[in-house]
Amino acid sequence: MPRHPKPIVIIALLVLAVALGWQLGATNERERLSELQKELTLLYAGSSGSGTTVQKRPEELNFALVQGVWRLLQSHYIEPQEMDTQTMLYGAAHGFVNAIEDPYTTFMNPKENDDFQDSLQGKLEGIGAELTMREGRIVIVAPLNGSPASAAGLLPEDVIMAVDGEAIDGLSLTDVVMRIRGPKGTTVVLTIERNITETLDVSITRDVITVPSTEIEVKETGSGSLGYIALNQFGANTAREVEEGVRSVLEQEVEAIIIDVRYNGGGYLDRAVEMTSLFLQQGKVVSVKRRDRDPEHHYVNGRPLDTEIPLVVLINEGSASASEILAGALQDHDRATLVGKKSFGKGTIQEVFDLPGGSSLRVTTARWFTPNGTDLGKEGVSPDIEVDRTLEQLQAGEDPQLDAAIEWLLDDEVINETAEE
Repeated sequence: MPRHPKPIVIIALLVLAVALGWQLGATNERERLSELQKELTLLYAGSSGSGTTVQKRPEELNFALVQGVWRLLQSHYIEPQEMDTQTMLYGAAHGFVNAIEDPYTTFMNPKENDDFQDSLQGKLEGIGAELTMREGRIVIVAPLNGSPASAAGLLPEDVIMAVDGEAIDGLSLTDVVMRIRGPKGTTVVLTIERNITETLDVSITRDVITVPSTEIEVKETGSGSLGYIALNQFGANTAREVEEGVRSVLEQEVEAIIIDVRYNGGGYLDRAVEMTSLFLQQGKVVSVKRRDRDPEHHYVNGRPLDTEIPLVVLINEGSASASEILAGALQDHDRATLVGKKSFGKGTIQEVFDLPGGSSLRVTTARWFTPNGTDLGKEGVSPDIEVDRTLEQLQAGEDPQLDAAIEWLLDDEVINETAEE
């Protein structure tokens, strides 16, 4: 009579089979996850614009959660054909960075990165306004001079509540920016909260915006001529343009110079240092404090064009970043009088790290302080002569801040004091 295997043997074989199957499945899964790990590692690796490799510590990173979500979506999502791998990886990077809740630290996919680089070169397509996120709300830092946003009457400190009637609660700054941008000639409607008490809908026609870094002219008055230099941004070529502009107005023997950084959201730190150097023989421009390092001090280059001509810097609520560095340094060294309203107060530095495939990571790496130690992020820059400019005055083309600057500069005591020195 043939012998039949005992039940306990059958159970043991079944357990062994399951174990072997699980072992094989686990091995295949580990191999697949290893490939995914390589993709994620590649996404977050890269180099900065200076060529320095972005350092990472793999032993401190655990992508198990991301991998688990990835596997579940691949296995269970009802329309797997709609799952675009690259888009999902960019989305993961966006979420990873946004969780820090620093509005200035952002991941940019290739399209966003291209738009950002274009903005530093003065080429934009949209409404022409710099935005930031403050306490979870999207706030207008400044409309660019001559932009559709400026023409529509948007103001610094306006809070965007909705885009085309859709609330933006919970959206990231990047998401809101992408909703506002669009082809030239199309219209976007922003629902704005102003001064807490007022809500209004503002219709803006998008356009291709080319913003000149500088606007230079000589203003003739009954008491003398003044050089007027408006800075719209601190771009790659701005310092050279300003130097040429200063030389030009000095050749026309102007009595004084006005530098206008109102609604200037900033740009490159080095350009602010170079422009400050045009008017100071020596001294500190700004101190940069990074984590776990001693402060790094930036000084003028010792090649000024004029250290004595009377100087006024116009600032307002839209003056931020490099604008505040320039204004704060000239004020601390008693080299310029500041006229207008208190600046925006953006006292952090961002560095852009290029990543594979054209994306990039913009990271807050330091805080900056004026020569006298003012924390620009906490205090901003306060004017020596405070003058307001209302929306009605702006729309009517009236400029009491510029008028006050001209009046102060052409005062006999100011001119005579400079002449005696």
